[in-house]
Amino acid sequence: MDVPNVPAKVDPDALTAVLDGRWAELRRGVRAEMTGSEFRDPVDLETEAHRAQVLDQLRALAETDRPGLGFDPAYGGGGDVGGSVTSFEMLGFGDLSLMVKAGVQWGLFGGAVQLLGTERHHERYLRAIKDLDLLGCFAMTEHGHGSDVQHLGTTATFVDGGFVVNTPDTMAKKEYIGNAARDGRMAVVFAQLITGSESRGVHAFLVPIRDEDGNPAPGVSIEDCGRKAGLNGVDNGRLSFDNVRVPREALLNRFADVDESGAYSSPIESDSRRFFTMLGALIRGRVSVGGSAGSATKRALALAIRYGEVRRQFTKPDGEEVVVLDYLAHQRKLLPALAKTYALHFAQEELVSKLHDIDSSAPEEEQRELESRAAGLKALGTWHATATIQAAREACGGSGYLSENLLAGLKADTDVFTTFEGDNTVLLQLVAKGLLTSFKQDFEDLSPLATARFFAEQVVSTVLERTSARKAFERLTEASDSDVFFRRDWQLGLFEDREEHVVEGVVKRLRKAADDPFGVFNAAQDHVLRAGRVHVERLILTAFASAIERCEDPDARAVLERVCDLYALSAIEEDLAWFLGHGRLSASRGKAVTSAVNNLCAELRPHARALVDAFAIPEQFLRAPMLTS
Repeated sequence: MDVPNVPAKVDPDALTAVLDGRWAELRRGVRAEMTGSEFRDPVDLETEAHRAQVLDQLRALAETDRPGLGFDPAYGGGGDVGGSVTSFEMLGFGDLSLMVKAGVQWGLFGGAVQLLGTERHHERYLRAIKDLDLLGCFAMTEHGHGSDVQHLGTTATFVDGGFVVNTPDTMAKKEYIGNAARDGRMAVVFAQLITGSESRGVHAFLVPIRDEDGNPAPGVSIEDCGRKAGLNGVDNGRLSFDNVRVPREALLNRFADVDESGAYSSPIESDSRRFFTMLGALIRGRVSVGGSAGSATKRALALAIRYGEVRRQFTKPDGEEVVVLDYLAHQRKLLPALAKTYALHFAQEELVSKLHDIDSSAPEEEQRELESRAAGLKALGTWHATATIQAAREACGGSGYLSENLLAGLKADTDVFTTFEGDNTVLLQLVAKGLLTSFKQDFEDLSPLATARFFAEQVVSTVLERTSARKAFERLTEASDSDVFFRRDWQLGLFEDREEHVVEGVVKRLRKAADDPFGVFNAAQDHVLRAGRVHVERLILTAFASAIERCEDPDARAVLERVCDLYALSAIEEDLAWFLGHGRLSASRGKAVTSAVNNLCAELRPHARALVDAFAIPEQFLRAPMLTS
């Protein structure tokens, strides 16, 4: 089989121009700022020293205009949501503890005040949050409730004109709260609002947790979570509240309010819809985590591919030692992962643009689609980071295991990304639910039982609109030669056909849920999760194809075409059992897919260094002794 030709050489800067996309100027600015000596790696730092270093770095960031990009210009911000998220993403090239702490301060704490609060909160707090005069926390997760936010145990009861915040039991203790153990002075606390003996569901409240001297506020108990597997520059803590009184104005009241008499009001009548609208307003953090995971993955690949070009093992017949990246097995470890990293980058860029452009008055269906896309890309992107950084570590052998060579730290720091800002399995279930329900206006909670009942109540005649993709795909499968593998319409048709088949299969299974909704849903959960995954994989391929169309440099475009082929065909190869089992590929074509992936690895091998150099990672974050010894 002949793989389409690629140019002998490509300019990394031409690839960078495509990768940098809409916020290219901002990306260049962040790279320049990150070359400062204060943004150094925390190799082998003790916990307190690491925390102090990250706080110093946070203060250095506060001196720039980057932290305020996402805030309202009326309070010193830039009004640039996409630029703000892109800035957080770029921090992932360096110490990920800084990215997380910055995300907690300006993305989660500041974002909650801006997006869930109203003018009274904005006037009082936003400028102080932006300038780092007020360090804060985002206190949502509890010991007994992580993914199931709707059933948090913390309460905020309206009493005598204010709220009393209380932790009723150990399971309701706030846990893993960034900025809580050392630096935070205030927290956005998510609690069940109770007024007139009636629970109104989860709402957000501003609660002081320390006084000006750094001591715990009255009624607030603070514990240090201690040493973690990674991200030890972030001071994670536990918070509990013993009848802590806050004023009525502490309620972040964009979506609901309580007046002086205790009367509750909201512009959104449905409790569940109000809850998910509130959470939907906070998706910037989830988008930022996915993007930062991508940056860490790029860094790992850059280290591993550079090492693969200098490390030699075994000899050819002429006695010359072989560069390890010349081995197909080594290429197989790294190059398909590199192709997927490119694909995820373009999908992330498209997501950030949609987040930036969406208007608060946009139709609910459009907002739900954005939330679903953010959930799916965060899940697949962070799982990819975990797998790829491990592969990069293995590709560097024992050198990759040494802290000084950076991969061990990347592996430890990104591991938790799969379960914070939303557990990935739950997030894929959210994606699937969006497909199955067409973003039903009155969204239900995410518990298995509620989800099962919801599916059982639906009369779903069709879930995805029929397109001409099925017929086009059938025509393409009749072609006799394997050159069809490199036709983008064939690749997209195959991904679309798989998505349609999987989703329709889930619908058929869940229609049987009337008698035993939980049992039927639980038995079909693997199918539900597959539906979410294949939908997101199709979105990723579509985004990559669109990005290639924007590339003006012919050599860069030719290389990107092949990288996209490698992403598509390696994804097909990973799911080959499904494509064979469902008659989408013959056995001979299945073998041909593997052959095509091998050939693409060989074709792209000479461009591996250019492809990672195109990420334009500041060189100080690639200074590993294994590359110079």
